[in-house]
Amino acid sequence: MARIVALDFGKVRTGIAVTDELQLIASGLETVETKGLLDFLKNYVQQEKVEKFVVGEPKQMDNTPSESEALIKPFLIKLAEAFPEIPIERHDERFTSKMAFQTMIDSGLKKKQRRNKALVDEISATIILQAYLQKASF
Repeated sequence: MARIVALDFGKVRTGIAVTDELQLIASGLETVETKGLLDFLKNYVQQEKVEKFVVGEPKQMDNTPSESEALIKPFLIKLAEAFPEIPIERHDERFTSKMAFQTMIDSGLKKKQRRNKALVDEISATIILQAYLQKASF
């Protein structure tokens, strides 16, 4: 089997998570500057077999798209053009940043470490991917 790659897309940084080859476990991979995201993914796909991309879908509480969706749509077009053979799915990412921050607290990270926004983005991508895997298994 191939890996699934999840993206917590942001204007400045994007958190990236991947599954193991059996698609059982989601793990944080890295946080990269968004401007270099496509280059990072091209390099990653050359090294690893990727079955699909899961991109976080930011929504408001009333289920309408959030403002950041306007930034994601042009990226999705570029992603599809760069990897036409790899499907892209979306997954609701509401509350992932709060859940990531709480995960950092629960794991005992000190206050200074919790200010690391790149780590929050990577954990958020992992939460998006884990939720996607749980949904897909039902």
